[in-house]
Amino acid sequence: MSALLSRQRVLLGLGIAVAAYLLSFFHRVAPAAIAGDLQATFAIGGTQLGTLAATYFYVYTVMQIPTGVLADTLGPRRILWWGGLVAGAGALLFGLAPSFELAFLGRTLVGLGVSVTFIAMLKLIALGFDERRFASITGLCMLVGNLGSILAGAPLAWATQAAGWRPVFVAVGVLSLLMAFAARAWVLESRATSIDRAAWVTGLATVVGNRATWPGFFANAGLAGAFFAFAGLWAVPYLTQVHGMSRAEASSHVSIYFLGFAIGSMLWGNVSDRLGRRKPVMLAVSGVHAMGWGLWLAGVVHAGWMTYALCGAMGLATAGLTLSWAAAKEVNPPALSGMATSVVNVGVFFGPAILQPAVGWLMERTWDGRVESGVRIYSALDWQNGLLLMMASAVGGWIAVLFVKETGCRNIWKGKDAK
Repeated sequence: MSALLSRQRVLLGLGIAVAAYLLSFFHRVAPAAIAGDLQATFAIGGTQLGTLAATYFYVYTVMQIPTGVLADTLGPRRILWWGGLVAGAGALLFGLAPSFELAFLGRTLVGLGVSVTFIAMLKLIALGFDERRFASITGLCMLVGNLGSILAGAPLAWATQAAGWRPVFVAVGVLSLLMAFAARAWVLESRATSIDRAAWVTGLATVVGNRATWPGFFANAGLAGAFFAFAGLWAVPYLTQVHGMSRAEASSHVSIYFLGFAIGSMLWGNVSDRLGRRKPVMLAVSGVHAMGWGLWLAGVVHAGWMTYALCGAMGLATAGLTLSWAAAKEVNPPALSGMATSVVNVGVFFGPAILQPAVGWLMERTWDGRVESGVRIYSALDWQNGLLLMMASAVGGWIAVLFVKETGCRNIWKGKDAK
């Protein structure tokens, strides 16, 4: 009976972490659905819009390695508690902000708060389940967590049209606070019995100094950079301005994009675990993702079933990057799983942090100054430049996958031999 209760507590704690992760994904991609609202509300251009969206990724990037250290020392329960409080406060501030500066601060706090959720979730999986099921369980949790990105597509567009974008974010802020209290009450305590500063510094140096850790970082930076720059911000303006879609229809494409990503997150983990290989799966699907950009650029995809199909396929293929966390964990000491996954995870946020504002900046170099209802209208040439940058990022990510070390889905850490 005690074993059953313990397993139930493990599952409950993981469920809370996944729910918090769902909210983090919502915040990650929400700017795409409300890009026009933000431009009109705060009277900002593409570069400022990109910066506002990307500040989430800036702070998330900076926090990933510290989060890995905290996950291995303080434990997931404490970091989910404090993270939920900060994210909740940030969402409330963002929803109520009277100025661009306060909205920027609010989104920064959101990024800071939710930056702990994914690594906390991975740590709970590593602690509670067999390592041979790590990729499969991670994929399943990501499938559920990605519902947040789906909600940030068409459902968010509909909600903002009905009630306005501000009340939506106030409600999400309250929900984040509730998640924090749930984590404090029900996530099992798993902190280190003693926090040895020299030990975690040495551990972090081991992970960072391991050459086999870094290909996953660069793969994630390139692939996720293109993915979140587009689906997380620029997709809705692109589809409305180039393909003539309504905002609701364009937002539904984003939902399909992330639905594909959610399915792929579960699918590729299972495929990889069953094949007993990581690298071939990552190479194949990241290659498909990179080729998808060529279709957008070639102008052969027309609004309707073709654009829906391409969004779904690219989302499905992008999810191959989720295998990078399993691969990183398997080339480093098992006790340092939090740090190993966090180092690789930095790439997922470093890429979009650079690319979201860079795309806006690049398009504004050729922008002709046209504005409608407070929203900047970009020409086909402007968008072509932005798509080229995102394609280059995706191709760079695929090249990085070539250097990922095959683990055979098992931990192969053997000290210096792992390098």
